[in-house]
Amino acid sequence: MSTQTSIRTSEKPLGRDELAQLVARDIVPGSFVNLGIGQPTLVSNYLTEEQNITLHTENGMLGMGPAALGDDVDGDLINAGKIPVTELPGASYFHHADSFAIMRGGHLDICVLGAFQVSATGDLANWHTGAPDAIPAVGGAMDLATGAKDVFVMMTLLTREGVSKLVEQCTYPLTGVGCVTRVYTDKAVFLTGPDGVTVRETFGCTFEGIQELVPLPLKKAE
Repeated sequence: MSTQTSIRTSEKPLGRDELAQLVARDIVPGSFVNLGIGQPTLVSNYLTEEQNITLHTENGMLGMGPAALGDDVDGDLINAGKIPVTELPGASYFHHADSFAIMRGGHLDICVLGAFQVSATGDLANWHTGAPDAIPAVGGAMDLATGAKDVFVMMTLLTREGVSKLVEQCTYPLTGVGCVTRVYTDKAVFLTGPDGVTVRETFGCTFEGIQELVPLPLKKAE
């Protein structure tokens, strides 16, 4: 999959919808894609018909459309995050086990997930922070992280306390090892892998400013 090689900048940090638009534009036409619970579900609202993207949801559907609104809401037609969705022509439904076979079998080109932490080498931690009311198990995220050909992460760069979520090594329990290829945040887009982290573009911040926020060596896209 091709990647952007020249750093770009914008004047201000991106909002959730602006970030979803960016991710949607970066998805290669013809891809089979899973959008994780939370912020990643917004991406479905910005995919174009020309891209011919087929969306998968782990509760058993291929051909999911944008979020349903108004009279389009059907209580029986929801995504894995229980959000009402629409269906596109040719949509299909299947058993939960078959859905996981799609995930585990390497049939998804991209999954887009949220995260609590991503390491410099692309390790993903997105299911547990140690909070007493946290979800009790990793769930389908581990299948997506392992089975998808590319894993994109959408998250804010900093926690509420101002600590970077992009770290040298994850301190939370891992969902997947070395699986994340891109990290989309409100302040920058990062490319991750065995050779370290490259800043592809920044939003409302210079490359030097991003380096001050992130506690690991960064490279600038050339």
